[in-house]
Amino acid sequence: MIFKALFLQLFTRPVTNRFPAKYMPTSVLGFLGKVQEGKAKIVPPVPVTEGFRGKIAYDREKCIGCQLCIRVCPAQVIEFKPEEKKIRMYVTRCTYCAQCVDVCPVGALSRSQEFLLADYDRFASNLVVE
Repeated sequence: MIFKALFLQLFTRPVTNRFPAKYMPTSVLGFLGKVQEGKAKIVPPVPVTEGFRGKIAYDREKCIGCQLCIRVCPAQVIEFKPEEKKIRMYVTRCTYCAQCVDVCPVGALSRSQEFLLADYDRFASNLVVE
C-alpha cells in the first residue's frame, strides 16, 4: 500500500506554489538556476482570499486616541504615545485576531493583504507601525 502511494507521488505535480522569485536573494536564484539574462524569473504569488487577516494597517489621520484597541488586544501589541495621542504597534507580537480592527470607532485600523513580514530585526521599520 505504501509503495503505491510513493510511486504515485513520483509522477504528480506539487500542490504548493513556488515562493515568488523576486523576494529570493540572488545567490539562491543562481544556485537554483532561475536567473535568466541577469533577471530573476518571477513566480506569481498566491492570491489572497477575501477576509485575509494580514498585517494591520494604521491611518494616523483618522486615529482619535481613544485607546479602545489597546484594551482589546490580547497580545499587547499596541502602545499608546501620550505626547502625540497616537498609537504604535509591534507587528512581531500580533496574533492577527483583528479585534483591534473590529473595535476601532473611526476605522483607523484595518486588515491589509500584506503577509511577507520576515526580517532579521524585530524592530525594523516594516514591523513597527506608527
